[in-house]
Amino acid sequence: MELKNDSSSTEDFILLGISSNPRMQKPLFAVFFVLYLVTLVGNGLIILAIHSDSRLHTPMYFFLSNLSFMDICFTTVIVPKMLVNLLSETKSISYMGCLVQMYFFMAFANTDSYLLASMAIDRLVAICNPFHYDVVMSPRRCLLLLLGSCTISHLHSMLRVLLMSRLSFCASHVIKHFFCDTQPVLKLSCSDTSSSQIVVMTETLAVIATPFLCILFSYLRIIITVLKIPSASGKWKAFSTCGSHLTVVVFFYGSVIYVYFRPLSMYSVVKDRVATVMYTIVTPMLNPFIYSLRNKDMKRGLRKLRDRIHS
Repeated sequence: MELKNDSSSTEDFILLGISSNPRMQKPLFAVFFVLYLVTLVGNGLIILAIHSDSRLHTPMYFFLSNLSFMDICFTTVIVPKMLVNLLSETKSISYMGCLVQMYFFMAFANTDSYLLASMAIDRLVAICNPFHYDVVMSPRRCLLLLLGSCTISHLHSMLRVLLMSRLSFCASHVIKHFFCDTQPVLKLSCSDTSSSQIVVMTETLAVIATPFLCILFSYLRIIITVLKIPSASGKWKAFSTCGSHLTVVVFFYGSVIYVYFRPLSMYSVVKDRVATVMYTIVTPMLNPFIYSLRNKDMKRGLRKLRDRIHS
């Protein structure tokens, strides 16, 4: 039975999940349920702390609060369905549900990467051009960067989903993954996917590489500027403002590049599943801790939020 992109398509996909071992389903449910709750609470606290403390109403924290919001959306697209499937025997997702999940997953993931690039630009201006910081990083420009990030990401997702909707699935409908990602779904198609792969690789390279190169360029400029600072304490102070952001960038882009920038023939179910868990679940959960543990401003904002709740 063929699964095509028309109104008669009723065939469901089966999401194999993290593990097919029946004994592992409930322990995995418990682990990922806790990780999801930590992600929601941690990122939610970051957003509330930033919005409740006027001293955190700066461009860097504007982007951080939106990054936390995107991380909540990002994980919510994937994890609740994964948790339901861990306790279900069918583990199915409808054809349309699969496309919708794929669309929003890519939209929020790409918005994350553009927000990380915006934060790198913010650090670049703050360190390399501090006297013009308020002019360059004005509220209007920050809002335009946010809107541009969302627009580009959603257009990218729309193109990818339109390409996927043109494919036929006439053999196995078992997706060897815990959500509807591009590579494992492409592996199931009985259509010629060579042209889709070329478009996907080229367009993905453009969309993901643009913010990544922006981050690399920004930090190259930052390093050159910081090395010119005569005092060691001055250099450390400048670099310390970038540490949290760089940590998140390494976690996020390291796993994304490993998963997506390889031919379909090199796709590995187990290895790619582990790498995908890193940037879809672990990194969004760690972001609040990375940005708050060594950040005096965020610690102060969280204490102020705690005091306001207890008062």
